[in-house]
Amino acid sequence: MVAGEKLAPPKETHTVINQPPALQDYNLFLKDSALQEAVKREGADWAVEKLSAFGKLLGREETIKLGYLANENTPVLKTHDRFGHRIDEVEFHPAWHQLMSMSLEHRLTNLPWFEPRQGSHVARAALMYLAVQNEAGHMCPVSMTFSCVPALKKQPDIFAKFESLLMSNQYDQRFLPREKKQGILIGMAMTEKQGGSDVRANTTQAVPLSKKGPGEIYELTGHKWFCSHPMSDAFVMLAQTEGGLSCFLVPRFNDLNEPNQIRLQRLKSKLGNRSNASAEIEFAGAHGWLIGEEGRGVPAIIEMVSHTRLDCALSSAGLMRQALTQALHHTQYRQAFKRQLIEHDLMRNVLCDLALESEAAMALSLRLARAYDAGTTDRREDLFRRIATAVSKYWICKRAPFHVYECLETLGGNGYVEESVMPRLYREAPVNSVWEGSGNVICLDVLRAIQNEPECAEVLLDEIKDAAEHSKLLGEQIGIAKKLLAARSEKEARRLVEHLAILLQAKLLLDSAPPAVADLFVRSRLGSDWGHTFGTLPENADTKVIIERAFS
Repeated sequence: MVAGEKLAPPKETHTVINQPPALQDYNLFLKDSALQEAVKREGADWAVEKLSAFGKLLGREETIKLGYLANENTPVLKTHDRFGHRIDEVEFHPAWHQLMSMSLEHRLTNLPWFEPRQGSHVARAALMYLAVQNEAGHMCPVSMTFSCVPALKKQPDIFAKFESLLMSNQYDQRFLPREKKQGILIGMAMTEKQGGSDVRANTTQAVPLSKKGPGEIYELTGHKWFCSHPMSDAFVMLAQTEGGLSCFLVPRFNDLNEPNQIRLQRLKSKLGNRSNASAEIEFAGAHGWLIGEEGRGVPAIIEMVSHTRLDCALSSAGLMRQALTQALHHTQYRQAFKRQLIEHDLMRNVLCDLALESEAAMALSLRLARAYDAGTTDRREDLFRRIATAVSKYWICKRAPFHVYECLETLGGNGYVEESVMPRLYREAPVNSVWEGSGNVICLDVLRAIQNEPECAEVLLDEIKDAAEHSKLLGEQIGIAKKLLAARSEKEARRLVEHLAILLQAKLLLDSAPPAVADLFVRSRLGSDWGHTFGTLPENADTKVIIERAFS
């Protein structure tokens, strides 16, 4: 180069082409025609306007950013203040508090209890299904607060202390006694390190402070391996008493409005669910109220467990839906080999298969929610709820990680980086399978339901039989289900539960989905030519109808 000669201007090497636009500023509810149909079908048509407004809010760019911020800035445990005083508090990013405020404002914690009408459980289920798609971690305290109400109602005098705050739609993050707050959250602390799902092996001890019996104050000493959302205002938990395993409500502040003797030892470093805090906690003589009779802890808490299992199914279905939405959006814009990805036959096969799985999960979850609406007054719906909750929780939660992964793969490398929401969805997907009982525990619960209440199986089969006249293949598969139910074999429990779940999903789609969707689901899931991965649908699949239904 000659002295004084100017350098040539740099050539542009980073022109951005062939990238999809950001998926934002859309309405999650109005973009989901199957969900809209299910909401009306299951009795919550009165909530359509509410759901549409919530779907629009969740689809906004600024709301989507809150989910990213809450997961990038994880909770921090503060055991002591700067003077050395024990405080046992967890600090959350402001985005977490904004998300919590939105969900409480829309009554995800109490809609069926605050507004008990036909379809209220279905409406709340649809709200949760939408909320999960934006940020799933904060659904943990939302779900526990919602689910605690049936358990606490078993002890009316204690429930009365909390009822007005549980029915509030105000999120109050302040660490104060409940009398000074506008709304509260309730957590759970069940698991101990030596027992896991075997809660009867718990060693935490509770002794009466003065009198013993329902509603009385006990002093608890012990350790919990998992405490979900330790900044809750009170925790439902199990502890051993003289009369056996019992249920307690343990507040963060005792009746003297002093901090209860609850020590937060450390926060768990988790695979997913990172926006939410889970802690190991210690009770050093903490005060708590006995809920129900001594020795009746599991029956007292069973309704709370049931409602959280419903939420596990809903949450997994929501994760699947958001993953599918991301995959469909990406493939509509991204080109490969001179065509949009979604125009390639093999990609359409994969997307259609994923869409079938997603719709089936949503349909089963909302049908289950309807059973919660009718369960207290309709014996058959109560029996259906008893067995279908476990069946749905097992199968939908099992399918979610595999489904989300396949959706991630449609984005290629773009789906593997953290700027994409896909890694967060993928990390989140396994948590619902281990919450309130892993797969084997849930399958054993199905066997227990069949053993203790044989009518459960009859009601479930009757529901499926309603659609058998429309599908010869479904009718044939009912015979297999009957044999598995009669055997009640622990070795084949997973096969039984899986079979019942798929039959239920097939029935629901045959009843409500377009023939192209329902027939293909039945042929692929109940036929013999479906592969072990998504994308192996038969040649004559009507991909156009299915893809347009999934995201249009």
